[in-house]
Amino acid sequence: MPGPVYRYLSDDHVRLEALLNRILANPQKVDSAADAAFRAGLLKHISMEEKILLPDAQRRRGGEPLPVAAKLRADHGAIAALLVPTPTPEIVAVLRSILARHNEIEEGPGGMYEACEHLAGAEVDDLYARLCVAPEVPAAAHVDGPKILAAVRRALLRAGFEKEANSLPAESEESA
Repeated sequence: MPGPVYRYLSDDHVRLEALLNRILANPQKVDSAADAAFRAGLLKHISMEEKILLPDAQRRRGGEPLPVAAKLRADHGAIAALLVPTPTPEIVAVLRSILARHNEIEEGPGGMYEACEHLAGAEVDDLYARLCVAPEVPAAAHVDGPKILAAVRRALLRAGFEKEANSLPAESEESA
C-alpha cells in the first residue's frame, strides 16, 4: 500500500499533468499562467527527487545509488531542457511522451517511490516532511531559437529519447 511519499509525489504528477493540458488547450495561444505554474511545479518536483529522494536512498544503501538513478537523472535533464523554449504543440507532445514513461519508472510497481519508502522504513514520515518543505525553484524566462532546440535535441538523445528528439522541428523549420 502506497505511503505518504508515494501519494504526495504521484498526486503532484496528476496536478502537473492537468497544468500541462491547460498550456495549449487553446492552440492559438499559450496559457501563460498554466505554463508558469507547470514549469515552476515541475522544476520543484525534479528538485525534490534530485536533492532529497535520490540522495536519501543512496545514503540508506550505503552509498550505492538506486539502479534507476542514472536513468532518472538523464530524464530530468531532458525534461528540464524542454522547459527552456516557449511551449509549442511539438514540445508539449514530447513532454507528455517522456513524462508518461518517466512517471511509470517512479510510480510503477517496484518503482523509485516504493523503493524510497521501503528504504526509509520507520523514518518515512521524516522523508515526507522534508519533501513538504522543499523550496520553490525559480524558472528563467523562455529562450527560443535554433540553437536552443538543437541543445534540447541533444539532451533528449543523451537520455535515450531518439524518437522524441526527431519529432522536434528540423533546423531549417526552426529558423523560419
